[in-house]
Amino acid sequence: MKNLLATLHDCDPGMLPALADVWSVDSKSLSKDELIRQLQRAMLNPPQAEAAWDKLDEPARTALQLLVSSAQSRMKVGQFERFYGEIRKLGRAQIKREQPHMQGQSLAEMLYYRGFIGEGFDKVDDHLIGFIYVPSDLIEALPLHKTSFGELAADYAPAGDELPRIGLVDDVDEVIPADTSIVDDMTTLLAMLQAEPRKVEDERFIAVASESIKPQLLRPSETRLAFMLGVGLSAELIAREDNKAQPKRGEARAWLQASRAAQIQTLARAWLKSRSYRDMWHIPGLYPDDSGWSYDAATARNAVMELLGDLLPEQGWVSINDLIEIIKEFEPDFQRPDGDYDRWYIRNDAGEYLSGFESWDAVEGSLIEFYIVGPMHWLGLVDIGEDVLRLTAYGRAFLGLSEWPQLQEVTTRINVRNDGQLLASRRVNRFERFQLARFARCAGAADPYAYTLDAPGIQRAAAQGITTQHIHAFLTRQLEGKPIPLPIVKLLRNWQDGAKTTVSFEALTVLRTTAEGTLEKIFAIPALRRYLGARLGPMACVVREGQWQTLRTRLGEHGIEADISRLPVDEQ
Repeated sequence: MKNLLATLHDCDPGMLPALADVWSVDSKSLSKDELIRQLQRAMLNPPQAEAAWDKLDEPARTALQLLVSSAQSRMKVGQFERFYGEIRKLGRAQIKREQPHMQGQSLAEMLYYRGFIGEGFDKVDDHLIGFIYVPSDLIEALPLHKTSFGELAADYAPAGDELPRIGLVDDVDEVIPADTSIVDDMTTLLAMLQAEPRKVEDERFIAVASESIKPQLLRPSETRLAFMLGVGLSAELIAREDNKAQPKRGEARAWLQASRAAQIQTLARAWLKSRSYRDMWHIPGLYPDDSGWSYDAATARNAVMELLGDLLPEQGWVSINDLIEIIKEFEPDFQRPDGDYDRWYIRNDAGEYLSGFESWDAVEGSLIEFYIVGPMHWLGLVDIGEDVLRLTAYGRAFLGLSEWPQLQEVTTRINVRNDGQLLASRRVNRFERFQLARFARCAGAADPYAYTLDAPGIQRAAAQGITTQHIHAFLTRQLEGKPIPLPIVKLLRNWQDGAKTTVSFEALTVLRTTAEGTLEKIFAIPALRRYLGARLGPMACVVREGQWQTLRTRLGEHGIEADISRLPVDEQ
């Protein structure tokens, strides 16, 4: 950081008289530059520096010792102020009136107005961060040897750099083992989007699209579906065009044809790097506002994953709450590089804004828990239980503790039953099931998935350029030489040239008489005939749409009684 001369030039001129009092410099008749030079000379003079040091109490010396011992002899403003209090930026009149160098409202403020610390900015990972520091040449003048770390007061000492070991938990309840069902559900989602692109709003499918997708998923969670959309977009398996989601053909095909282990790895890496999927926007009970602040989801996520790689054992259960507490103590600013806890706008269920470090548990703590019980569990990286987690083989590889598993996968064929039903277990190659879903209708999520080949499916396939010959070849490959069941053969044959003719269904209101002569009499009366349509036989005819009530009145006028029976719902 800066040296003393640069620090003095940067400080508010109103501070200079207070510094002159502290460091016994006669400021009368001196210009600003002359006063700065006199202060520099006095503050870098070892005897004067030692005299000023001796006037500090033990907590103040502790703060300076720890600040000097920090990396580059500096600490983020927010972190320093959390330990030692806020530093008010006062003007000349306020300084003269309140004397913060003599009795500051905080330990940090007193050190600042006595000139022992300065505040500056530096660029870290593309973020401009504020730091509290001790001027580099002032460090050399201070008698730091006069206070040993063995005398440091624990109440004033922030956590050191070394992370503690986290203890294992023996008693574990409500265990939910990790699985790789997200691979199967992503396959289902891609197939459904291929058949019909679904509308997306913000970071989620719109309600009607979501309700049509969830019954087909093994894990039909709204939050998990939003995650699948986000990670699918980040992995470039899904494209978003005109606010509609659909598969990216080349990328989706390559992913579908990969092994299950490789598919998990692709999704996990995409989540780790994703800036478009904002985890905090999906935490139940938190409602971030989009305006007025920026949020880098990838920075926060990567920081926590690095910490987990250092903290988590390769084997065994650990407490999630203990993990969160350690991160709070040692790396609380993982998603706020500037340490500012007042700039973000996040509400809770009660509509209250969560600001200040006192809201860390509600925001940062909730985010870490969401990482674990949400994306990490969905991706098969951790088993979870009541307040506990345990890394899986995938999780150890994800955190860099081992190589990524190269599991041998044994796949099976689609089972084509004699009744025409098609069964696809989770062991069927995902690309094969994706192809099947393009022309067959799935009854819902299950293992195995049950598909039915019918006329609407063949028509839907034709709209995608899939012919009955393509379907026949696909089924032949699945049967490995066995004959295709006769019901499917007949269906494909009947539809090989498309529909032979077209029919339509419509709801009609029918007038039916109890004798043939009655209908003839009604048609003979012009005032009644105007309400009638085509004859359906000697005793029945169609009533024109929307005219049955008027016709009933007219029939009554001519002495004909009319009973009402089973009218269409929209005409009742």
